[in-house]
Amino acid sequence: MSTPLLTAEQRAARIRLLVLDVDGVLTDGRLFFGPHGEALKVFDVRDGHGIKMLMANGVEVAWLSARKSDIVAARAHELGVARVLQGRSDKASAFAGLLKDVKMSGDDSGYIGDDLPDLPAMRMAGFAATVADGCAAAKAAAHWIAPQRGGRGAVRALAEFIVQAKGADTTVMVHG
Repeated sequence: MSTPLLTAEQRAARIRLLVLDVDGVLTDGRLFFGPHGEALKVFDVRDGHGIKMLMANGVEVAWLSARKSDIVAARAHELGVARVLQGRSDKASAFAGLLKDVKMSGDDSGYIGDDLPDLPAMRMAGFAATVADGCAAAKAAAHWIAPQRGGRGAVRALAEFIVQAKGADTTVMVHG
């Protein structure tokens, strides 16, 4: 007997851990460099609210980036995201290590990425998502594609999709 295929909603309802790529998902992927060589990034406030919405509904959120940035660490801290893996170009290994640390299987996890380095982690997750401007391979691997571009509310849309799939109310204001 074969196992029935799960819908995107069914997969999303199972998520206990959501891992977010940073550049191209939480940001639009562009890097601005200041006069002293510091890299600047722009985050969407709506995505931050979506992250808090997920955490308020029992979903642990982690960030995974191939780059290292103090700005990323500061934004994660501001939102209460405790697991931030930076400088990890082998995203499959980092994702597998994270699953081991939190004692979860891939089936209980979700991953949103936008480009080729994200594909191995997307394939390991029980639920894979990408942004509207993700590369063709990321779109092909995704169970769900955000209508928004990276850094423009895509994480908020994903958060609402997951929370609704879990049967919770997305209109409740999340404080903190």
